[in-house]
Amino acid sequence: MYALRIAEAIGTTVECIAVIFIAGVRQVREGVAILACAMCYSFFPLLKKKSPAMSEKDLVSPMMQQLSMYIATALHNPVPDRVCERMKVHIVDTFAAMISGSRLLPGQRAIEYVKTLGGNPHAGVIGTKIVTSAVNAALANGMFGHADETDDTHPPSLTHPGTSVVPAAMAIGEMRGLTGLQVLRAVVLGYDVCSRLLLSLRPMPFLRSGHHAGAFGQAFGAAAAAGALLNLDVRQVRYMLSYTAQQAAGLYTMFRDPEHIEKAYGMGGMPAHNGTQAALMVESGFTGVDDVFSGERDFFFTFSPEADREALVRGLGQDYEVMRGGIKRWPVGGPIQGPLHVLRDLMQEQRFKADDVEKLTARMPDKELEIVNNRDMPDISVQHLLAVMLIDGDVTFESAHAIDRMRDPKVLKVRECIEAVGDSTLTDAERRWRCVMQVRLKDGRTFEHQTMAAKGSYENPLSRDEEQEKALDLVVPVLGRARSEELLAELWNFEQIADVSSLRRLYQR
Repeated sequence: MYALRIAEAIGTTVECIAVIFIAGVRQVREGVAILACAMCYSFFPLLKKKSPAMSEKDLVSPMMQQLSMYIATALHNPVPDRVCERMKVHIVDTFAAMISGSRLLPGQRAIEYVKTLGGNPHAGVIGTKIVTSAVNAALANGMFGHADETDDTHPPSLTHPGTSVVPAAMAIGEMRGLTGLQVLRAVVLGYDVCSRLLLSLRPMPFLRSGHHAGAFGQAFGAAAAAGALLNLDVRQVRYMLSYTAQQAAGLYTMFRDPEHIEKAYGMGGMPAHNGTQAALMVESGFTGVDDVFSGERDFFFTFSPEADREALVRGLGQDYEVMRGGIKRWPVGGPIQGPLHVLRDLMQEQRFKADDVEKLTARMPDKELEIVNNRDMPDISVQHLLAVMLIDGDVTFESAHAIDRMRDPKVLKVRECIEAVGDSTLTDAERRWRCVMQVRLKDGRTFEHQTMAAKGSYENPLSRDEEQEKALDLVVPVLGRARSEELLAELWNFEQIADVSSLRRLYQR
């Protein structure tokens, strides 16, 4: 009887079972049963009903304990060689995107803004001679990285990790004079946290609800990389994640910006800045909530009640998400990689040109088509870019960004024969850049071709040589041939760099 009353006072079904079990199995006298129940209540603080005197800091979920410990110790854990090699391809790709992006309109606006901020000279703004605070550098370099659609992606999570994680890691690495190996491990960590955060939110429903997936995940990835490099302890990491959650933002409306400035901010600069800022604030002594991912009205309750919370830690330390990353063969939106891949193959094999085509039908994953269907930005409009490919025989950095060609009568005429169709049977969770295409020529011939994993997807990755070619095409116009080759040589040996701030002499212009 006493055991039952105490169990009822404790309040939850699980606690009742635990108390009655101890009292019943041991068959003790009533007085001892009371003591046994009290001991059970003391030894299981995570199960007991929270009293008014109990602090939130006493309630940390096992998932948060695992995640925060992993982030806090990440720099001490070796990265497998295959992961290190793949990560360097992504680092080279991101540097190339940042350097070329520094000369595009979003990059120019970022430079103009950062110049007004001042700041202690801790980190370089890539492609310029500006040295500013870590958060300012992360903001500018993040905007450079997504000034267009050149940067890398993580297709399953709908994120672009490199454009936020690399700027954050480089900002802290330069500020503290850290080694390339430390920064590389932090970037691997950032990719893991970035992608897992979105996988836990369920990326496509999250995107369709009006949020922008990348902006959320990349902020947490940037914070994880920065926090690890700042050597935050486990509790500080939990505070950092909470401050990152407080800054979580990003709306789908950014796709409506025809000049890509707001998209560069929301998809690159803002997450890099906010994640870096969260880590630095906590290092400076900010305290906060111990577990933003569980408890009353937590992060997932707010943004995705049907979230797969355990995805945040599932496979952590074993499955490295950079290995599922994608690097774009063409400097355009990820969902367009498949259609361009197939059309280029067909044109090279069958030797037809735009004037020969009566009808082109590109079937692609239906959820991917939503992102790139007749957009006002040239580099994320699938119909426009297929027309450019037909006319030019290829898509280059210059042609993908020529907004005046959106109004070119010749391009508009070719677009009339192009149809993009969403096909749910091509949609898969891995987002492997698929396309099935049919081209009917005016002479009556019909050709069909498809890809289930376009060049640059994780199943069909760019080689080091292919990435070198892509990177030089982007970097040489800014830095010149000799300096570009020297910079890329350093980046290919990133883990051997003694102090990442030494890269400034190569990337400044």
